[in-house]
Formats: sequence, C-alpha cells, structure tokens
Amino acid sequence: MAEDIHADRRRRAAALLRDEDADGLVCFPSRNLQYLTGFDEEPGERHFLLAVPAADRSGDPPARDAPTLLVPTLYESQVREETTVAAVRTWADGDDPVAAVRDLLADLSLREGRLLVDDTMWATFTQDLRAAAPDATWGLASEALADLRVRKDDAELTALRDAAAVADATVRDLRELGADAVGMTERDLAEWIADRLAARGGTGVSFETIVGAGPNGAKPHHGHGDRQIRAGEPVVLDFGTRVDGYPSDQTRTLVFDGDPPAAYERVHEAVREAQAAAVDAVEPGVTAAAVDRAAREAIEARGYGDAFVHRTGHGVGLDVHEEPYIVAGNDRELEPGMVFSVEPGIYLDGRFGCRIEDLVVVTTDGCERLNDTDRGWR
Repeated sequence: MAEDIHADRRRRAAALLRDEDADGLVCFPSRNLQYLTGFDEEPGERHFLLAVPAADRSGDPPARDAPTLLVPTLYESQVREETTVAAVRTWADGDDPVAAVRDLLADLSLREGRLLVDDTMWATFTQDLRAAAPDATWGLASEALADLRVRKDDAELTALRDAAAVADATVRDLRELGADAVGMTERDLAEWIADRLAARGGTGVSFETIVGAGPNGAKPHHGHGDRQIRAGEPVVLDFGTRVDGYPSDQTRTLVFDGDPPAAYERVHEAVREAQAAAVDAVEPGVTAAAVDRAAREAIEARGYGDAFVHRTGHGVGLDVHEEPYIVAGNDRELEPGMVFSVEPGIYLDGRFGCRIEDLVVVTTDGCERLNDTDRGWR
C-alpha cells in the first residue's frame, strides 16, 4: 500500500471525530490501529496506544504530528520504520506507563471532553485511561471509524480480490481432490486446506476452517473434528486466508464421491437460488435488510424457511466480520465500496447442511462478485 494511505485515513478519522462531537480517539493493538497506521500487532500486557485528536472545529486539518503513538521502547525503531506516524513517544520497562498515558493525553488536550476508545480494548487499559483522564467521558471508536472503514478504498479492494482468488484456487484444488477426500477426517481436510491456501499465496487462515461432514454440516459453526468423510455425504467447507492483511471468506458444500440423499439436491438448489436472488438485489441505495429478505423469500418459497437460521451476510474488511451486516431490520443503504458476504444456508438437524458463500463489492450500478468458482455440489 502507498505510504500516504494511512496518513489520509488518520486525517479523515480526525474529521469524523469532530463530526461525532468527540475530542479524540485512543486505539490499542487492533484492526483499528492497523487500519490507521498499517502496523499489525497482537495485544499484549504493555501499553501500546495511538491517540488521534479531533480536527479543529474551523475545519482545518490537524497538524501532521497530532496523531501520536505511545509504545514500549522496544518497539520504537519498528514503528518508526513501519508507519508514517510522525510523533512516537516511548516508555521503558520500569517506568510508570499510566504516567506516560497521562502526559500524552495532557499534551494533546485530551484529559477532558469526550474520548472514543477501541471497542476491543482490554479492560486493564481502559481502566488506566480513566485514571489518566478522570474528567473525560467515554464512547466507542466504532462511532467514528465504522463509517470510515465500511467503504473500501482501491488498495483494500485489490487485497480483497487477491485473497478471494486464493480461496477460489483452493476450491478448485478441493474439486480435483475428489474421492481422495473420502476417509480423511474433517481435521485432516482442514489442515489440507490450510496447506493449499499457503501454497496459493495466502497468509495463514482468516478464521478457523469449517469442515462439516454429514450431520456436522447442520451446525453452522461446527469447526472441524475427527469424523471421517464418507461417500455420498455433503461436506460444508467454509474457509479463507489473508493477503496484505485482508481476508477471504468463501463457502462451498461438496459431495466428494457417490450420490447424496435425494433431499440434498433439492436443498442445494434452494440455497443456490437464494444466493443468486440476494446477489441480484445488491445495488446502491438498496438496504441491507432488502438483500437479506431476497435470500430468505427464496428459501421460504421452497419450504425451508425455518431451516435458514442466520443472517444472509456480514461485512468483510480487516475484520472478517464487520459492518454492514446483511440482516433483517438493518435499514442501512448500500454504497459503492462496501464489501460483504452473501451466504444463505439450510440446516437439517441430524442429517446435513448446505451453505454457499461469496463475497461481493457494491459498485455504482450493482455489485461485483469477488468469487467465481463453480457453486455446484459435485
């Protein structure tokens, strides 16, 4: 990604803070911090914070050095090399990190007013923030950042397309595996999928791979276990990887050998019709709820309405699950640049499940599917 992308995101975040009547934002290692700085770090016991003051009420952009990183000394050279944040403060092991936080907030005039903190920030750090700014009031970072992150920029879309291409290639590998999958355990196949994702250019898995064979497929978030895959049984396969930090998320339900129960072919066709109806409904100005309704009505028409037990989709960005959520009651209108899954499913308890999932990006006149592999079950 170009170096100025993250600086531009910080400027836009500062403007959104002003619009939300917030005085500042504090992130800790999270997808929000990664989005604003490009630095990907797991949370740890040390205080690692990004403070972003709101833009001036005059509308002038904040000073370039206004967003400030407070990091343990051992991270200093790394964050200077890997981010474009100009202001980096450090504290050493043996120092009082709460005092360092207090000084940071004081120098940025953030010890009073309304501060937004990362939605996923650990309680120990939120408590220390409260101690450092006892007169402040508090909100969640998503109040400002959700609207910023929901529309993907060109660099994000490129990464999401590349990650989807890796998932597509792995689906083709699964089809070529064919009857050789019979006798493997779900866990064996999950590990095989992880190996293929890596071989195709992905980085890790973007979530725990789901391999749900036979009756396990009727549990939408089964994961994978020791059940052996048998000829003639449907297997729900839901997996993804990351490219440049952005994930793929795709589901196909396959029968690796033999013929499935007669009822399965009807179920699969119903799910395929529902997914097509939902994708066809996607365009700017349509609500998220309307897309969910299109999928739901198609499945209800086939008599399986009670077996479709989850929302039709979820947004995908740095987080695998983020806004917009494609669910009943969500009246948010779709906008170009939004990316989300379309994944209707039917689950018959004790028998089998079926889900088909692709990612789509809203365009100016409809949507683009990011996945294009065969959606059939053979």
